[in-house]
Amino acid sequence: MARYLGPKVKLSRRVGVPIADIPKHTSKRQLSPPGMHGFRGRRIKDYGIRKDEKQKLRYHYNVLERQFRGYLATATRRPGNTGENLLQLLECRLDNVIRRAGFTRTIWAARQFVVHGHIRINGKKVDRPSYQVQIGDEITVRPKDSSTKLARESMESLAGHMVPGWAEVNPAELTIKIVARPTSDQIPFDVNTNLIVEFYR
Repeated sequence: MARYLGPKVKLSRRVGVPIADIPKHTSKRQLSPPGMHGFRGRRIKDYGIRKDEKQKLRYHYNVLERQFRGYLATATRRPGNTGENLLQLLECRLDNVIRRAGFTRTIWAARQFVVHGHIRINGKKVDRPSYQVQIGDEITVRPKDSSTKLARESMESLAGHMVPGWAEVNPAELTIKIVARPTSDQIPFDVNTNLIVEFYR
């Protein structure tokens, strides 16, 4: 199985930024470079800088390299800025929408939430984390005690969580309505997409 199943904090330490917005990843201690003493006197070359930027985005959205290349190819074919198209495609993944709405705390929990069949889109069960949501889609949680309990517990633990403007969340009914396409300034993750596009050229 190609998917990374090891400690997730290692990924944050590897790229030097928190890839999940939870204390385990955001603490300064966890963002120090790997190893007992970290990297000292090591200068990263241009290739490494571009590669790290690409890895940051991959880890943040929990996608494999092959999937990432597919998203980039699709973004290139679309009119407009390739970097913004890439971010839009990744942001519209179903598992990410669940994470942004606050139904889960991390992208890995969101993936599991979707795969286990807790989500309905326009009344139909969808268990593919990579499903691309569209404007007008209504996402609901399966009306069972276990599903709603998980989502409500997560929302309570994320008090003050900011939902992006392209989605409308109803906490009482646990529904999400997609009202627009996400824009780069609505994405709460700092990444230089120009470096990523250059990496693959």
